[in-house]
Amino acid sequence: MSTLRFKSIEEANSHKPVKVEMPADRPEKYYGEMVFDRRKMFEYLPGEVFNTLIEAIDNKRPISRQTADAVAEGMKRWAIENGARHYTHWFHPLTGGTAEKHDAFIEHDGKGGVVERFSGKVLVQQEPDASSFPNGGIRNTFEARGYSAWDISSPAFILDGTLCIPTVFISYTGESLDYKTPLLRALNSVDRAGTRVAHLFDPEVKHVISYLGWEQEYFLVDEALYMARPDLMLTGRTLMGHESAKNQQLEDHYFGAIPGRVEAFMLDLELECHRLGIPAKTRHNEVAPNQFELAPVFEETNFANDHNLLLMSLMDKVARRHNFRVLLHEKPFNGINGSGKHNNWSLGTDTGTMLFSPAKTAEGNLRFLTFTVAVMSAVHRHNALVKASIASATNAHRLGANEAPPAIVSMFLGRELSKILDDIEKGNTEVLATMAGKQKVNLDVAQIPQLSLDNTDRNRTSPFAFTGNRFEFRAVGSSANSAAAMIVINSAVAEALDELADAVEKRMEEGATRDDAIMSELRRLIAQCRDIHFDGNGYSDEWKEEAARRGLDTEASVPLMYDAYLAPRSQEMFTREGVLSPTELLARNEVKWEMYTKKVQIESRVLGDLAVNHILPVAIRYQNMLLDNVQKINGLFDSDKAAVIAYQDLNSIEELSDHVAAIKSGVERMTAARKVANRIGEQRGKAIAYHDTVVPEMEEIRYHIDKLELMVDNEMWPLPKYREMLFIR
Repeated sequence: MSTLRFKSIEEANSHKPVKVEMPADRPEKYYGEMVFDRRKMFEYLPGEVFNTLIEAIDNKRPISRQTADAVAEGMKRWAIENGARHYTHWFHPLTGGTAEKHDAFIEHDGKGGVVERFSGKVLVQQEPDASSFPNGGIRNTFEARGYSAWDISSPAFILDGTLCIPTVFISYTGESLDYKTPLLRALNSVDRAGTRVAHLFDPEVKHVISYLGWEQEYFLVDEALYMARPDLMLTGRTLMGHESAKNQQLEDHYFGAIPGRVEAFMLDLELECHRLGIPAKTRHNEVAPNQFELAPVFEETNFANDHNLLLMSLMDKVARRHNFRVLLHEKPFNGINGSGKHNNWSLGTDTGTMLFSPAKTAEGNLRFLTFTVAVMSAVHRHNALVKASIASATNAHRLGANEAPPAIVSMFLGRELSKILDDIEKGNTEVLATMAGKQKVNLDVAQIPQLSLDNTDRNRTSPFAFTGNRFEFRAVGSSANSAAAMIVINSAVAEALDELADAVEKRMEEGATRDDAIMSELRRLIAQCRDIHFDGNGYSDEWKEEAARRGLDTEASVPLMYDAYLAPRSQEMFTREGVLSPTELLARNEVKWEMYTKKVQIESRVLGDLAVNHILPVAIRYQNMLLDNVQKINGLFDSDKAAVIAYQDLNSIEELSDHVAAIKSGVERMTAARKVANRIGEQRGKAIAYHDTVVPEMEEIRYHIDKLELMVDNEMWPLPKYREMLFIR
């Protein structure tokens, strides 16, 4: 085993950067070439059809079958000209990833041959099996019918010779079985409610648009080393492994020079992204060794989420070309930073106003504060639900560790905005005219120009921070479908905006001026949701105690976090905003509990196998080597001298024996706990049992294996170590 391991390391270190074929043109020439975007629509569709489709997209209206037929014909012609031979409805099932079933364009021509056809009927709707995807009991195996339906707002694209059509996925009985359906409902809800409030300031506003800018963090590992780690291959994380003597403590990897092999991978990935219309813009080394980040330009939330899911599949494909494997697990390595997917979320109007941007006028600042306070109210009211939206078996390892946000949702506002809200609560409205924009700072260095500083700092320990013109939801996990968080945020904010509009309109009907009505409501809400505001250190034990006193959700068990979805106030909100029905909520929670159980179950099985079949045999073999050495020493020297010489070996043998015994008994207890949990019929109870009884045993087993790693001869250890995996050369 050791020979194979070292051979793998040598192979990994011998890789040279893969040569990436650069396009002859600049990005603007090939950007979106594999996307049926508005330019392609204009080129391939009749003028009247193009205008009808664009009007339907912009105003969120359905299209006729006649229009669908015309769009399908133009889309097929474009796809075939660009090498496509198949088409698929591309959707987001409750697995958290994407799904697709490919069909060729061919149909019988009635003469014994085939002809390439693609109708509006096929474009608009297909019928994938609804029983084989997670559905929370909505569909039984014998009730397989489900439907995918075209999302006209997200353009089709070509990937590996297949025309991919973004769609929703629903059951035969109409319930959503995906992430896109409730996301679109939530976006429509925040559009409607936001437009209501925006009309208090500008009656010309027709739509309020939700924007998302995700920051995708990830790890890269040499493929040869990845293949030598069964835990990485099967679970996405290392279930054992002692920290490297050097990891991220020198902070020399963050924003450092990008290794050549990694830069070649990044360039290749960016080219793929740009051809598919993903506006990849920023790339850099992250804090942990082998950790990196890619971030795009902001986009409309539904579109941005499609792009992120597409990116995650692209990353895997491109990484393999460069002899890497991408790790999107939130915590693939202990003792160093995990990976998040920071969701930078904002709202804007179709007139071009960003609603979370401080303005230069009192009117603009009143609008800014109105929308900002509505967000505070939403996050405060649905504090537990916001946390549940990002909770998972994988993200649980990351939250609260190594600069990840804690598992308590609070809002960071910054000194400037906090002071303004305090003044408004006290009745001081003059701050609206004097709110500071960006501050100017002169460093008094001739070579450095004057700097503009934002009116808020950043707080890396805050899970939900105001960062100047948007809110950064930092707690979202790297492998997550961002729709889960965006469904909750947009729905909760829509509810808060509706209630704010109701209160303001009522006061105005009673004779109050618009400004007095708004300010009165803002003062009430600021006082009401003060507990959600925290600008301090989210890692401190004092904050955990303070958060509990404030009534914020401090639940640490992921299965129990999911209860927030079924709380009366959550069900009322989702139902009122038309996002998720009680039936859909219950089904989704069943899926969440089941997915949690299965992920922990897989990890515990892999850990047990590795412990019994890989680690223990090596540890016992090494122990026998030490015993043999002690016997030889006793045969060579007198008893006093032999005792002195063998002292260290005897201590090691005893310590090895203790760890081996602990691992054996730990695996037995873990297996027994798993069997007991598996006998629990309902998903919630089973997930809780896995969290409470299986996970602690896994952590205990890992502790003893990691101790053995430091003791056993390096040549004998059967798995690549952190120091070998974490430093790409």
